[in-house]
Amino acid sequence: MKIAVTSQNRKTVTGHAGRCRRFWIYTVDGGEVADKTLLELSKEESFHDSDSNAPHPLDGVDVLLTGGMGPGLAQRMARKGTEAQVTSETDPDAAIKHYLDSRAG
Repeated sequence: MKIAVTSQNRKTVTGHAGRCRRFWIYTVDGGEVADKTLLELSKEESFHDSDSNAPHPLDGVDVLLTGGMGPGLAQRMARKGTEAQVTSETDPDAAIKHYLDSRAG
């Protein structure tokens, strides 16, 4: 499973997912984080500036966690088969742990 977390500042979970250009990508295997990498998008690749019907670098992600997003992005992610959730966690690792714990229990 791949989970993307919005992190424009590379440190915290940030809001406004549509304009975010930096995402921590977590690869989860068996409920445990196996890998964590930073994906940096160009301005044109941000959700706000890209065509919602065109291929996107985050198309293979199963889940998007963010501090905030509008209904348009939530619908776009649903159309692409990606679960999108707003989290109140500010630490990306804590957001992942909370998400995985909520699925396990």
